[in-house]
Amino acid sequence: MDMKRYVISSAVAMITVMSFTACGHKKSADIDRGVETVDVAFPEIDSVVLTNTFPGYLSATKAVDVVGRVNGQLLSQNYKDGDRVMAGASLFTIESTTYRDAVEQAQAALATAKSTRDYAESHYIAVKKALESDAVSKMEVVQAESNLRQAEASIKNATAALETAKKRLAYCNVTAPFTGEVSAAEYDVGAYIGGEGAPVVLAQIYDNSVMSANFAIDDDQYMSLLKGMEERGVDLKSVPLEFGDTLPHRYTGDLSYVSPALNKSTGTMRLRCRIENPYNELKPGMFVQVKLPYASKSDAILVKDASIGSDQLGKYLYVVNDSNQIVYTPIKIGDVYRDSMRIVLSGLTPKSRYVTKALLKVRDGMPVKPRLTK
Repeated sequence: MDMKRYVISSAVAMITVMSFTACGHKKSADIDRGVETVDVAFPEIDSVVLTNTFPGYLSATKAVDVVGRVNGQLLSQNYKDGDRVMAGASLFTIESTTYRDAVEQAQAALATAKSTRDYAESHYIAVKKALESDAVSKMEVVQAESNLRQAEASIKNATAALETAKKRLAYCNVTAPFTGEVSAAEYDVGAYIGGEGAPVVLAQIYDNSVMSANFAIDDDQYMSLLKGMEERGVDLKSVPLEFGDTLPHRYTGDLSYVSPALNKSTGTMRLRCRIENPYNELKPGMFVQVKLPYASKSDAILVKDASIGSDQLGKYLYVVNDSNQIVYTPIKIGDVYRDSMRIVLSGLTPKSRYVTKALLKVRDGMPVKPRLTK
């Protein structure tokens, strides 16, 4: 009887232990199922160049007004709006009748002046010879010489007048001062151009083969720039540029100009970058952001740009601490690096595990199961 009672008691105890063990495993599994698995990564460490971003605008290195400098009717426009033309190409033709007549009159005046000079020269030679035989007075010789000098001066005046008349006639054919793209005409064919009093703008021509990025920095930033050049070996060649819309090609510029003086009213200094434009994608007036380097950093912290969040306080990352809990971590960021990475200037250490995905599923203080990714 006692043996039977012992066997029954042992069986009951074993069932009880198994029941508690099963419940414990179930509760543990429930806890594991309630913890979110998140992908995390350690920051990358690399050598980078630190930059400051300055807004600016593009301008053509050559850009001038094409003007009419004579009076007359606009007879023709010799290009299509927006065409690229070569230096010396005819752009406009202005009525030239008046100026052709002026050239003919000037040529006639020059011929008269030469004829008068020839006569005065012959007369002077004759009276000089006559003076040797006392056939004329010395006063007559002086007068003959004076007439010759006046005739020679008249030739110079007539020659200058002819050159002026020819130049005005040449202005009737308005040509391109250099190779470039020409804007739409300001006047229609048939309009009267009154350019003698003041030149009349007919169009604009731009040489866009080389562009300039114009921007300004304050005096403190200028001092940082000088310090970076002298102490940190910052290179101001191939300065990165960004545009409002993504262009098919990437562009860099060489710092080519620094204003010799600070603008007292704005407290800024003008700078300019020279940009090659082989694809003719850049146009004058476009907005540009100049990434001007100020220092180099050999141990910069880099994180995936898509992992960075934004709120009213600024930029932040979700970091997983040693207790596998989410920590909201404000950071200060720099430029994008290698297209998808972002430089972190402060707020993160090389050993910080930051959340790379599922940012909307986590929150500060939340326990998680981290899964390390590259």
